[in-house]
Order: sequence, then structure tokens, then C-alpha cells
Amino acid sequence: MAEALRLTRDGQLAQAVAHLQRGLGGGPPDATAALAWPKLTALLNRLGTLPGTVARRSPPRTAATAAAGAAGEVRHLTHTEPAGTRSYELYIPSGYTGDPVPLVVMLHGGKQNATDFATGTRMNDHAEKHTFLVAYPEQSTTANSGGYWNWFNPSHQAAGRGEPSIIAGITRQVMSDHAVDPARIYIAGLSAGGAMAAVMAATYPELYAAVGVHSGISYRAASDVASAFSAMKTGGASASGGNLPLIVFHGDRDTIVAPVNARNLIVSRLSAAAAALRPHTTTQAGQDSSRPYTRTHYTDPTGTVVAESWIVHGGDHAWYGGDPAGSYTDPHGPNASAEMARFFLQHPKPDAPVARWQR
Repeated sequence: MAEALRLTRDGQLAQAVAHLQRGLGGGPPDATAALAWPKLTALLNRLGTLPGTVARRSPPRTAATAAAGAAGEVRHLTHTEPAGTRSYELYIPSGYTGDPVPLVVMLHGGKQNATDFATGTRMNDHAEKHTFLVAYPEQSTTANSGGYWNWFNPSHQAAGRGEPSIIAGITRQVMSDHAVDPARIYIAGLSAGGAMAAVMAATYPELYAAVGVHSGISYRAASDVASAFSAMKTGGASASGGNLPLIVFHGDRDTIVAPVNARNLIVSRLSAAAAALRPHTTTQAGQDSSRPYTRTHYTDPTGTVVAESWIVHGGDHAWYGGDPAGSYTDPHGPNASAEMARFFLQHPKPDAPVARWQR
């Protein structure tokens, strides 16, 4: 353990994993098995460096308390398909009358669940204000003992199989059961959930209209556990993330997922653009309860914003503007949920009318 800690502190994460595997008498044959291997998982949790790990700050609310936080209804549902079964929560705002509304799919980080993530992000409050549905898929501890989405495993990096198929299936299930505007379906996530949101944007661009990645990692930046650790620190070598409009949040003092990953997400998006994009940068000092931040948005030749980056100065690995009753949140702004909701509703699929934004 001492040697693994030393290797981890020195940034030699792949070597640390290999050392732990040797010390435990060998290792499992693939990345999914590695994260499900109880002894190795426990040791890595003690190191505090599992992909997507964030330091727990406060306990989550109960489902009943979370449901009471907004005037709408929280439903606890299950989706089953050939790729697997996952539970999910669905928030239905009180203003929903059966007419088509937007849908936001939210993917939690490691060691979280759907209720905790809904509580911490306060996205239901924004859904109530602007009348959109919110779905919170929940990772199974059978699929990953730590509750992490398997964003780094090649078996879960393509359409039509694995967790991308299940998440897309949940999205389509909500569309089937409720009136959803197909031009206004969005996906976002935190940490491991942010990395999986990037996977979904790359593999199901026909389904989603825009994507939000908070403290996450770009598509195909890793292909196993060892490269996942490396990508968390160095950004890895990511593939093109597709051409969906993208909003990114990241703290410049994030020691779990290095800020270079935010840059890589933006670079990946810019590489998919048909024409050169122009950056426009604003640096804002902290006001009231907000941390200072640098916001950069990238516009195409028509002036349309296709990517937006928020680098929060002094920010750690947590959801900004979140509710401290949820885990892994920073109550200081900027308000990531409000800005993601604003960005999403301003980016329907091409040829769809843009909804008027009201703060």
C-alpha cells in the first residue's frame, strides 16, 4: 500500500494499479472486472483516485425530501432492454400539461445516485421554472461496484450496446411515455457522469441537441482502468466528440480530474466544426457567493455559439452553485445548473425555433 500511495502521488497511476494487482495476486482480465473486483476497489477508494471520485462533503437528502424541494412530481422507474436494466428518476414539473416539452438527462458521478444528484444539482428547480422534464439514470453496483459509469471501457463507448444503449433507451422510454419535444433533448453529467455524457454526445448525436460536461473527460480519452487514471491527470488522447453544442464547467484547482480535460473537451468539439470558430472570453470577479471565473464561448461564422467553457477559479471537483444537502457540491456560483439550462434551451436541433430564455 505504501508503494502504491507513493506511485499515485508521483502521478504514476498506471504503475500504482499494476502494483496493487500484483500485491493482490494478479488482476482481472478487463477494465470492468477491475472496478468490480472488491479488494482492488476498496484499496483504490482508500487512495481516493477511482475514475470520477470526488470528496464527499455532506450526506444526501432522502427521496421524499428531494421530491418536496420542487412543486412537481418525482417518479421512480425502471428501464429494461437487451443491454441491461437500470432504474431512473423522472421529474415532471407542475407546469407540464401534456404538450411537448424539453427533456434533460442527468448522469450522476461516482458514489452518487439519482436522488442525491437531483438534490445536489437543483436541476428540478430549473425544470419547474422553465417547464422541462428531467431524467436521472442510476448506475447499478452490479455493473460497477463503485457506482461509476463505465465511460473508459470500449464496451461502453459505442452506440447500440452497453451503457450508451441503456441511457439512450431510458431517453426514448421517457419520450414514449410523455410528450417530449424531439428537437430539445439534452444530456449532462458530473465527473464519471460527465465523461459518459461526452460518450453519449459522440455516439447518439441524432438523439440529443446539446451536451453539458461538468468536471468530466472527453470521449475515448481512455480504454481501460490504467489509461483512465492517466486521462484524469493528463487528459489522455481523445477522439472527436462530435458536433453537438457543448457547455463545459471545470474548477482550476480540481485535483481529481485535471483542468486540462476541460480544454480537451473544447478542442475535441472545435475539431469537428465545419469552419473556424471565434473565441470570446470574459473574466468575471466573484460577486456575492460566486467564485471568479473565466467564460469563453466559441461562435461560428453566423455568430451562433457552438461551445462554451466556464473555468472556475479556486474551484475544486464539485458541482458549482449546488445544494450542500447533496454530495459533491460547491454552493458557491457560478450556477452550473442555471447556465446549462440556459445553454440547452437556446440550442434546439437545427431548424427548430429557439425558445425565449427567461431568467
